[in-house]
Amino acid sequence: MAKEKTDKLISQNKKAFHEYFIEETFQAGISLSGTEVKSMRAGRCNLKESYIRIEGGSAFIEGMHISPYSHGNIFNLDPVRKRRLLLHRREINKLRAGVTQDGYTIVPLKAYFSRCYVKIDIALARGKKLYDKRETAAKKDVARNIQREFAQRI
Repeated sequence: MAKEKTDKLISQNKKAFHEYFIEETFQAGISLSGTEVKSMRAGRCNLKESYIRIEGGSAFIEGMHISPYSHGNIFNLDPVRKRRLLLHRREINKLRAGVTQDGYTIVPLKAYFSRCYVKIDIALARGKKLYDKRETAAKKDVARNIQREFAQRI
């Protein structure tokens, strides 16, 4: 029998969906130390203020906070250090080409375990204006009201 796909969510960046239009998503591995992985297994990761930067031929995530592991003592590293993302060359080139367009950026969406590996979903995104945010909120309210009316009639 084939194994089921088991992804354990560690952290999600809900703010990214509010602030940006998500154009294209990519799955990236991340280079971590042992104590960082143990801390992430405990769910101690925050993606809210993080962003992706491409330097040279590599992609890096900056501002991602991984709390120090409680039993890590001298092996703990800086919680907000720059970490390398593991992407294919063609994906990095595609992201670099997208970022050169005006108004586009690369944001992390979620961090999760895929089998025993830590993965991060990143997205090429375009920033929303204030009126776009209001329009999205209004659409969500209408959909919520329709769902509520439908549930009451059943």
